Amino acid sequence: MISQADKARAFRALHERDQAFVIPNPWDVGTARLLADMGFEALATTSAGYAYTLGVPDMRVGRDRMLAHVAELVRATDLPVSADLENGFADTPEGVAQTYRLAAETGLVGASIEDASDDADAPIQDLSRAVERVQAAVEAVRGLPFPFTLTARAENYLHGRPDLGDTIRRLQAYQEAGADVLYAPGLRTRDEIEAVVRSVDRPVNVLMGAPGMAFSVAELSAMGVRRISVGSALSRAALGAFLRASREVLEQGTFTFGEEAVSYPDIARMLSAW
Repeated sequence: MISQADKARAFRALHERDQAFVIPNPWDVGTARLLADMGFEALATTSAGYAYTLGVPDMRVGRDRMLAHVAELVRATDLPVSADLENGFADTPEGVAQTYRLAAETGLVGASIEDASDDADAPIQDLSRAVERVQAAVEAVRGLPFPFTLTARAENYLHGRPDLGDTIRRLQAYQEAGADVLYAPGLRTRDEIEAVVRSVDRPVNVLMGAPGMAFSVAELSAMGVRRISVGSALSRAALGAFLRASREVLEQGTFTFGEEAVSYPDIARMLSAW
């Protein structure tokens, strides 16, 4: 077994390369093992992808259930795992700190905290409150006996606020608060991505997998990006195939979807080692 400390050091080292690495987002034990078998070097959870397996939208899974899910993914492979912990599942800095202490106990070596709120009328937290919460998470993980990688997320672009200036101010503030990686999901253009990378001195994560986002790993690396994740995109791609196949059966009465399905022997082979 690889120790949590060894995984943590390996995960931190991935961010120190000259080229970006891809951290895909499985949503259950099976997909985690398939991604490990394919050769990926680390995994990240997806809160949305997991929520879909429970038949609910994103942001409907509570802390205890999410941490139990995260622990399953940690045990599924020997790869380092970083978790999407939404906004920390708590209203107070003390509650946020407790979430990240509990997260570390699952075997995680990294996690994110976002500045989205639970208020539809004010979906992004006030900056001072958001910074206070990042600081609480940082202080919680700095007391661990290994380098836990904390990612701070600025959520403007996912909530209808494509304000690059405010996004950069937030990421800079989270950097000063001690975050190890900075992330603004929803950036779409080269200019936006390069502006964010230039504005901070920590590794930047970029979200890929959205329609119209055609940058390659090599192109993102050249922009200075150091980590690439896909969020719920793999999960939604799988659900898209499921829905297309189901519609074919229901609406056309045919079954040609089986031609593109992965074969039974191939899946058996990929999972047999586990």
